[in-house]
Amino acid sequence: MANIKGGRSARKRDRQAAKATKRNSAAKARLHDGHKKLFKAADAGDKPAAEKEFQSFVSRLDKAAKRGIITKNTANRKKSRAQLKLNKMKEAAKAPSAE
Repeated sequence: MANIKGGRSARKRDRQAAKATKRNSAAKARLHDGHKKLFKAADAGDKPAAEKEFQSFVSRLDKAAKRGIITKNTANRKKSRAQLKLNKMKEAAKAPSAE
């Protein structure tokens, strides 16, 4: 039988979609929080905290990409930009000590 508007299968798909939306938005919020923590630590020049946050952020990105919450390319782009931020922080920390 076809998926008729208001039928059992349509109502079930609505329930499943609502659960998935809630789960995906929570995962995206965790990603956003991790991103903010990483960039805040990098801006402050806190190398140990930034490296710890980077590892956590990359792990969350990989899991989100694996589960289909974000695409693989989006995860790779965010990882690349986070790594660049971390590298700039390390270079900035080296520069004053060399003088």
